Amino acid sequence: MSSKNPSTKVTRNSKVFKTIIGAIKDKKGEDILSLDLRKINEAVADFFIVCSADNTIQLKAIIDSIEDKMLEICDERPYQQEGAKNSQWVLIDYVNIVVHVMHTQSRNFYRLEDLWSDALATAHND
Repeated sequence: MSSKNPSTKVTRNSKVFKTIIGAIKDKKGEDILSLDLRKINEAVADFFIVCSADNTIQLKAIIDSIEDKMLEICDERPYQQEGAKNSQWVLIDYVNIVVHVMHTQSRNFYRLEDLWSDALATAHND
């Protein structure tokens, strides 16, 4: 379960994808970007969803919102979560979709989007 499940097709119209984006927006996550990794052989997921938070309180609220909504709407728990202790960059792994909630300074420093520049990027800011 640590790699992509090829039998589960995930798209931007999938319930899990929309639920994650909605949960981020509910807590005012900023610069929401999805990276479509489905055509990149080395990718460990179909999509990365990346967003920024200005402070630790907002970052935690976004994480809690994602996990609560995914359980409530999609009956899904994360396969894994990393980084919650330092609250600079928290990764929530739903196997086919990996969510990166990053403190604004950490996102600017690591430039995750540049590492996956071959992926089709879509902004989700209204």
